Amino acid sequence: MHIVIAPDSFKESLSALEIANIVEQGFQSVFPEATFSKIPVADGGEGTLQAIVDAKDGRLVAVEVNDPLQRKVTAHYGLIDNDSVAIIEMATASGLTLLSTHERNPLITTTYGTGELIRHALDHGAKKIILAIGGSATNDGGTGMLQALGAQFLDHNQQPLSAGGAALQQLHTIDLSNFDARIQECEFEIACDVDNPLVGERGASAIFGPQKGATEENVQTLDSALDHYADIATTLFNEDHRFARGAGAAGGMGFAALAFLKGQLKPGIRIVIDIVNLADAVKNADLVITGEGKIDRQTIFGKTPIGVAKTAKKFGKPVIGIAGSLGHDAHYVHDHGIDTVFTVTQRPETLEKALKDTADNLLSLSRNIAILYQLGMKTRG
Repeated sequence: MHIVIAPDSFKESLSALEIANIVEQGFQSVFPEATFSKIPVADGGEGTLQAIVDAKDGRLVAVEVNDPLQRKVTAHYGLIDNDSVAIIEMATASGLTLLSTHERNPLITTTYGTGELIRHALDHGAKKIILAIGGSATNDGGTGMLQALGAQFLDHNQQPLSAGGAALQQLHTIDLSNFDARIQECEFEIACDVDNPLVGERGASAIFGPQKGATEENVQTLDSALDHYADIATTLFNEDHRFARGAGAAGGMGFAALAFLKGQLKPGIRIVIDIVNLADAVKNADLVITGEGKIDRQTIFGKTPIGVAKTAKKFGKPVIGIAGSLGHDAHYVHDHGIDTVFTVTQRPETLEKALKDTADNLLSLSRNIAILYQLGMKTRG
């Protein structure tokens, strides 16, 4: 019997690889002759970098960069496939979690640190960059990232703009004469799971600005600034991306990726599944096990377990879902390829204790699932 274990991480508890190792241990105690493929997976959000590096036996690279408020912070990116492919999580350099609540201010936060990660990856020979753009603290249309790569955003006096989304109101000229030439030779795939345009009622500022600290007045300022920025970029490239699906992702980083990096925006889970060659692993499996921290109705909207399940169902494979907790509406996943779901939590307890006991509880649960699966096999036999 061959079992594929392809989970996402349990946030604040276990990495995807740690989960796969524990599930393997539990199943091995019941099926000692079974073989296993452990494939850490993620949906393009937090944990994507670690999952891909673990699955592809890559390496992490530490870089000192500027955080959203231009303070020095150590961020990481991954290199796989003989260092030819870099995996960058925007949130590690330009993420909301790097700021306290009172520091959130999309008028001035910058994506410069993300650009520094890209530049460092290019220096290490990367020919393809996978950029996961969830969790940003910014609304600068990706201009900070582009500045780190040599682009200049100038006002009427040909002076560089200050950092942040509000400064784009003063934009007069975009100068790409010093833009890193290696960008043209590099392939960019952008893990993007939203379809919002850059501007308007569903744009970056209106939908995502408030969670980044924007007031109602700030939203109007930022939306107008991004619209002005898009006008000048459209003149420069003779192509308007402001209403493209995903252009508003990460405060307009989607727009910058489309217009300046010529990148492709794809669902994060699709990118990850392709990188780790999940289809090749599951086509010969007898059972596929997946999971994430919480399984509920939201899981069906591009989350890891559904991506894994859809891949498995192409080959008619049974799929078991394991979660740290189950929502009352978790039954929705049954219509999307997950045959049954189990929760690690065994009894009412505090979140702190549940997180502390996750590994032990997961091992116990895995053994029990294996025994149940064995009983099913005997019944069928």
